[in-house]
Amino acid sequence: MDEVVELCRDLIRIDSTNAGDNAGPGERAAAEYVAEKLAEVGLETTILESDDRRANVIARIEGADPGRDALLLHGHLDVVPFDASDWKHHPLEGEVSEGCVWGRGAVDMKDMDAMILAVVRQRLREGRRPSRDVVLMFTADEEAGGVYGANFLVDEHPGLFEGVTEAIGEVGGFSVSVGEDRRLYLIEAAEKGMAWMRLTATGRAGHGSMLNSDNAVTELAEAVGRLGRYEWPVRLTPTMRTFLEEVGGEEAVSGLGPLSRMIGAALRNTVNPTMLDAGYKSNVIPQTASAVIDGRFLPGFEDEFFATVDELLGPNVTREFVQHQVALEFGFEGPLVRAMTEALQAEDPDGRAVPYTMSGGTDLKAFSRLGIKGYGFAPLKLPAELDFSGMFHGVDERVPVDSLQFGVRVLDRFLDLC
Repeated sequence: MDEVVELCRDLIRIDSTNAGDNAGPGERAAAEYVAEKLAEVGLETTILESDDRRANVIARIEGADPGRDALLLHGHLDVVPFDASDWKHHPLEGEVSEGCVWGRGAVDMKDMDAMILAVVRQRLREGRRPSRDVVLMFTADEEAGGVYGANFLVDEHPGLFEGVTEAIGEVGGFSVSVGEDRRLYLIEAAEKGMAWMRLTATGRAGHGSMLNSDNAVTELAEAVGRLGRYEWPVRLTPTMRTFLEEVGGEEAVSGLGPLSRMIGAALRNTVNPTMLDAGYKSNVIPQTASAVIDGRFLPGFEDEFFATVDELLGPNVTREFVQHQVALEFGFEGPLVRAMTEALQAEDPDGRAVPYTMSGGTDLKAFSRLGIKGYGFAPLKLPAELDFSGMFHGVDERVPVDSLQFGVRVLDRFLDLC
């Protein structure tokens, strides 16, 4: 608890921006910082680079019962880009102000990285081993699909995961206030699949002053408009049925405030157009036009998603994957879930843990290819007025100091219970 804030600030001050083009500063400096902090308490670490500066840190802590299956604790070291001029405090300063640590990565996810480091360092200093082997993994490139991070480790170094059957990471364990007297802790038990796709329309090139009924830009624009305006029907997965029962039904989602944007997206498939590209001169009709869309599909509804996308695109627009990753869903039951629930309730007896589906994705998609079952569990007790979901990739990202210290206590207890 004494050092988690400084660990978080230090990590924020290390620029590990990932714009998705492999041209940024990379994660090497952050990886070396993590390795140094673990080495200070006697833990041997390995740094693996998938490319220049794209570094991952791995360590293994022997548990009291090494015969049990191992647990993976994972966090990513990269962050998304920012425009510092939009921020109240510079996003790389790690400023502590108004009871919060400010900066890019404060919630996504250098806060969890810091909590893991703080708990592990304290336990190793005191000689307290976890109940079973714990593998620590701090990855690169999560913000761009994990090519240089989690997927690289799974593909090239599967031996690192020997004996690992379960995992915890982002995004879950955070509190949300429901009404005036209920506090729920949302544990990610499922996450939507990812379908980032490039759309292409091909037409007849020509002079912009002439008639042209085969205009690629027009064809593409109409297809993008159909996709962007389509109202996807509600589709309830087992996880979200349980969630809605806890909050009081679908009509109660709007009462969750800003969080309703994320929860609403977990009730249906979604598509959002994100990029457009066409033409090279104002009076030249181009032969091709392209766009990129961010599609997300619910567990169990992938086939329906792609059938609908293809129908909306029509026959004259093709699609290809930029990224295609699976949807995940795990039952909200068993010893690991009980350990998370008990650890939370020990620190907040009035809180209640409930499962939810994350609208985005995490490194767990890669780890699941090895048969690893995982949950989002980065515990934070948050002020009711904080727009927590808006902090992800947003301006003025910040995490309350009290929340970090709460998370340390919960994670420490969890490692004894799991």
